[in-house]
Amino acid sequence: MSIVSARSAARRGDLLRLSSLFVRTLREDPADAEVASHRLLVRAGYIRRAAPGVYSWLPLGLRVLAKVEAVVREEMNAIGAQEVHFPALLPREPYEATGRWSEYGPNLFRLQDRKQADYLLAPTHEEMFTLLVKDLYSSYKDLPLTLFQIQTKYRDEARPRAGLIRGREFVMKDAYSFDIDDDGLAQAYERQRGAYQRIFDRLGLEYVIVSATSGAMGGSRSEEFLSPSPIGEDTFVRSADGYAANVEAVATPVPPAVPYDDAPAAHVEDTPDTPTIATLVDFANAHHARGDRPWTAADTLKNVVLAVTQPDGARELLVVGVPGDREVDVKRLEAALAPAEAEAATDADFAAHPELVKGYIGPGVLGPQGKQLLDPATGTTRSAVRYLLDPRVVAGTRWITGADAPGQHVFDLVAERDFTADGTIEAAEVRAGDLAPDGSGPLELARGIEIGHIFQLGRKYAESLGLNVLDPHGKQTTVTMGSYGIGVTRVLAALAEAHHDDKGLAWPAHVAPAHVHVVATGKGAEIFDQAAEIAEGLADRGVEVIYDDRPKVSPGVKFKDAELFGVPLLVVVGRGLADGVVEVRPRAGEAEQVAVADVVDVAATRVAELLA
Repeated sequence: MSIVSARSAARRGDLLRLSSLFVRTLREDPADAEVASHRLLVRAGYIRRAAPGVYSWLPLGLRVLAKVEAVVREEMNAIGAQEVHFPALLPREPYEATGRWSEYGPNLFRLQDRKQADYLLAPTHEEMFTLLVKDLYSSYKDLPLTLFQIQTKYRDEARPRAGLIRGREFVMKDAYSFDIDDDGLAQAYERQRGAYQRIFDRLGLEYVIVSATSGAMGGSRSEEFLSPSPIGEDTFVRSADGYAANVEAVATPVPPAVPYDDAPAAHVEDTPDTPTIATLVDFANAHHARGDRPWTAADTLKNVVLAVTQPDGARELLVVGVPGDREVDVKRLEAALAPAEAEAATDADFAAHPELVKGYIGPGVLGPQGKQLLDPATGTTRSAVRYLLDPRVVAGTRWITGADAPGQHVFDLVAERDFTADGTIEAAEVRAGDLAPDGSGPLELARGIEIGHIFQLGRKYAESLGLNVLDPHGKQTTVTMGSYGIGVTRVLAALAEAHHDDKGLAWPAHVAPAHVHVVATGKGAEIFDQAAEIAEGLADRGVEVIYDDRPKVSPGVKFKDAELFGVPLLVVVGRGLADGVVEVRPRAGEAEQVAVADVVDVAATRVAELLA
């Protein structure tokens, strides 16, 4: 018997009567709903929009949320984590100390009190956990320690979307481990990883564990738990032999350098009427064929101009060179540049850099070989426009690329011989069929909803905030930390995405707002009396029940509401009562006729099986 079912058997189950329950269902989809979870949670009366990306929770929604939280809390307790609770309104100073007051940029909700002191609405709580442990602990004997909370977070998303999946206010479980050394951190990380697997298994949510980047969080090892879904915002890759990674974390297998002693000299050619990579390749093969094989899009070097904005507002141009058969993936680019943000360069940017000829940009004006500027801060020169290359652009590779003049391209431009860059960057799109970095075969792409993320933070926050303890030799040592998050409200949305049909929600029993939905269909008092008796009998057996006791609502409306609510088992008391039977049917499955005298036993047994 599961923890949930054991608890249910020990007490009377809740009995919710629809005649008095605070809920209203909708027959039409809300205008701003983009995905099924958003659409159905609103229509079924679980949540209501308060503002863009901000939702009020109604009784049915809170019941589901509480059950998700309970599973998370039980598994955290099981690995020895201790629960605390921090405020959501926090002072500026700790975030200034770690640099995140500026690094979070516009995603941070900032405000001032009446004395003009700066505060923020917490997007996450690393600083506060660190300072709390610093305040109370001072010796290695106090460690290891793991603390967690389930708390509301705030991020000023530029484009909140998909209901609970990307909102400005959300509930999150965040846990933090504190250890004296890296071995302790590794053990804490594995305990959390195992707890996450048990949590998502118990919730009935499919997940994939993928390697990930740490982003603004910092740290070394990082993994995401993704719920596969076509509406997921995260793209991940996996190979048949077990490699899995968020697309931002995929490292490009670097090809070996190519000998270029016999490569022809670079030459500039007129290339009229070649506005696209495809037309350029056709022109090259028609007029400047290479001897060994035809030119392809992968032989062209596309130089993409981007504007990079740092959290402090500083803005600079960056050119990224990628093979012409690939596009720049902005999410991969921003992961490599974090915490900076990137966007396409504007007309004003090009006007400020006339050396960049749109459509014909080549390495000649970029990076080390391009225009140089004196940096007054250091007294050294630097490139006017920074130039970073895809890792596939290795020494000896031959390219067609822009000649920095309208209507012209340079052919047989050889990397390292004819041009260099300021470095490399993982910014090109990852495609199905690319080779996995670990050599485990070709990759396939899929989409997923991020439901959990675990990090080995290391000593970043402890160093910034002075979290030190005495080691066994009496010397001060910096504590090493781990950070482990679960998006609780996002998990609820992911469950709704995974468990619904065209009629409504279809919750797994462990998280459903009730186990059984009893519907009285008819006008006779005996039907309602019998339905009430069944509902009470089930509640006495520890079963959670929604009883539709509304006397003037048609059977059709009652059934539509039941389908929307998504309770796993439906008991219908109606015309069959005259023959001494009622109908028992799962939310998605075949109905069976059950004798009135047996229905409480049958339904309670079905619930126990669902909860087992």
